[in-house]
Formats: sequence, C-alpha cells, structure tokens
Amino acid sequence: MDKQPHILVVDDHSEIRELIERFLNDHGYRVTTAADGAIMKRVLDDNAIDLVVLDLMMPGEDGLTLCRNLRAESDIPVIMLTAMGEETDRIVGLEMGADDYLAKPFNPRELLARIKAILRRAGSAHERVPREAPEQLEFLGWTLLPRARELIDPEQTLVPVSTAEFALLMAFVSRSGRVLSRDQLLDLARGRDSRAFDRSIDTLVSRLRRKLGDPPRNPQIIKTVRGGGYLFVPKVKHRHAPVA
Repeated sequence: MDKQPHILVVDDHSEIRELIERFLNDHGYRVTTAADGAIMKRVLDDNAIDLVVLDLMMPGEDGLTLCRNLRAESDIPVIMLTAMGEETDRIVGLEMGADDYLAKPFNPRELLARIKAILRRAGSAHERVPREAPEQLEFLGWTLLPRARELIDPEQTLVPVSTAEFALLMAFVSRSGRVLSRDQLLDLARGRDSRAFDRSIDTLVSRLRRKLGDPPRNPQIIKTVRGGGYLFVPKVKHRHAPVA
C-alpha cells in the first residue's frame, strides 16, 4: 500500500488550518498543522514532510522568510497562501522559492489540485536528498556513509545492514538526542518501499542494537523511552567533503 503524502499546513488562523486539514484528510492525505514558524521547524525536524502549505502573512517570521530559509536547506515543495492578491506579492513569493501561489479566499478543491500536480512533479519526500548532505556521520567510533549506504564499525570493518536497518539508523543519527515515536520513525525511515517495514519498528531496533553491540537489557546507544518511543543517545559528528 502506498504511503499517504504528508502535508504540513502553516497558518496563524486556526479556522483555515482546520478547514484544510479536514479537507485533505478526507482525500487521503496525512496532515500536520503549525501556527507559526517555530512549530513549523519542529515538525520539519521530526517528520518526513512531502509538501508545505505556507501562509504569507503571519506574526513573527512571515511566510516569505520561512520559505527562503526552508529553500536554503531543502527542496520540499511549498505552496504560498495569502490574502493579498497583488501581482508583486505573487512574484516575490515565487522568487523566494515557492512552487505555487494561491490567493485567499480559495476553493479547497483548487488547493487539492495544485498539491496533486506539485507532488507528481516533485516525487515523495523520501526520494529527495537534503542539500549539503554530509559525506559521513560518526558516533562512538562508528561511521555511517549515507551515499554509499554503508555502516563501518570502530575496527573499520563493514557491517552488513538491510535497507530497512540503514534507513532507520539514518533517521536516528540525523536526530540524535531527540525522542522519536514509533510513528515518526516509520514515517522518517520507510522511504519508497514500505515492504521493507512489514515488521515492526521494535524488531528493527532490536536488530540494530545487536549489530551496534548495544546490550538489549541495558542499551546505551538506542534507549527506549516509556510511552514515548526511542532516543538515540550518542553525539553525532557530521563530516562534509572538503571544498575544492
């Protein structure tokens, strides 16, 4: 079964957030909402978002600033919403990196059509590569090579890992020090082939612990958080390729 696209709706008006959330839920989308830029950033850190619907006029950081900052770090598609229908606002939004622009008031069906069109062009969140992805990630003497999809132990020996195990470990090391629920881990790690995740996250965590030498009775690398999920404890170093 294909994964539901995950849409993030950012708007300071609760009525608009709720309207869009209900409509998109009814049409098979998973929706998370945020009232401001700070919540938006937390959601993006903890979830694999496929598209952002972003209001232009908000208190604090406005939509243009948030769009520009997001585009500097990611290629997640953005649809800008605004009550201002002037041509100059549309142009500025597109120049900041928005993929499309919709003026309020809008018909939810038109928003849905634009979301579908953009997702067809962009592909899923899991197919995209973060900008400036590190060449390698290091923790406790271990090395993870994202592009080669390899795990190397402290003795410099290649450790075989399955596609699902590697994806889950990437989700952990990319968010070291954060408690991640099972649903978040499934969303972040399963990628295009959900068949790799037919077994539970708990089973995959057990397999990862075994390969990392993390004792199951007293784990120090991947800790279980009662009622919360899992926590990847070690600090992770990100190493990028040197600039020529």
